[in-house]
Amino acid sequence: LQGYRAEMDNPAMLILLPPVLRNRKDVLFGNMPEIYDFHNKIFLHSLESCLGAPERVGCCFLDRREDFQMYEKYCQNKPRSESLWRQCSESSFFQECQRKLEHKLGLDSYLLKPVQRLTKYQLLLKELLKYSTSCDGVQELQEALVAMLDLLKSVNDSMHQISITGYDGDLSELGKVLMQGSFSVWAGHRKGPTKMKDLARFKPMQRHLFLYEKALVFCKKREEHGDGYDKTSSYSFKHFLKMNAVGITENVKGDHRKFEIWYSGREEVYVVQAQTVDLKMAWLNEIRKILF
Repeated sequence: LQGYRAEMDNPAMLILLPPVLRNRKDVLFGNMPEIYDFHNKIFLHSLESCLGAPERVGCCFLDRREDFQMYEKYCQNKPRSESLWRQCSESSFFQECQRKLEHKLGLDSYLLKPVQRLTKYQLLLKELLKYSTSCDGVQELQEALVAMLDLLKSVNDSMHQISITGYDGDLSELGKVLMQGSFSVWAGHRKGPTKMKDLARFKPMQRHLFLYEKALVFCKKREEHGDGYDKTSSYSFKHFLKMNAVGITENVKGDHRKFEIWYSGREEVYVVQAQTVDLKMAWLNEIRKILF
């Protein structure tokens, strides 16, 4: 933040700054200042207060659970940040900053830190739990671990969501993303000549489903071409069902991994096949919570 971000406002460095970077600090760095302030002024002090009693660390995470949502914002901005970095990573501005700092690694390695940090918290809590079998605070450590794993899942789901293309409305109006994943889907319509038993003969469509609080969104996954790290998937929007008109049949004859989603009194019927029975049950649980 000091060696790069602040230098973007340094008049002496302005001549080296690529035009594409002017006034775009917030795209390149996202809300990193907010994350830094939170750790520096708040979270670090909480952790230091546990030096004599490390089992109390769980409480630090639980007390600040809401604050960790700032990581989601950082991760959602990451694709924009990476795209901007690719345009100007070779510029003399960054080379000069790196030289002054005597860093072996470029700025992009440091911009990845918050994303890496997020995955390390749950590992830290798992380690603490391993050595804290019967002491006070063990339940809080367990709850903190669950909270951090939930945060990871939530960030992961929202990262997929920002790659949806072709949806006309505002996805945020559909509520929170609760689940997302790839399925084989057979579609039938009551109006058409297709009978449900005929469906099994047809080749299924591969669809990426996003379960929101208010809708189930069907997309087709497209692999974008790029080099290893730059390779991203996008999801082209196909169809959505409002959850207030959805019904489910939990078992479909012939395959324990299949379930049925029907819409407005079986006007449309979708047979959905998960990769495993466990995955099917996880989705059914979430859908039930919304429906009931």
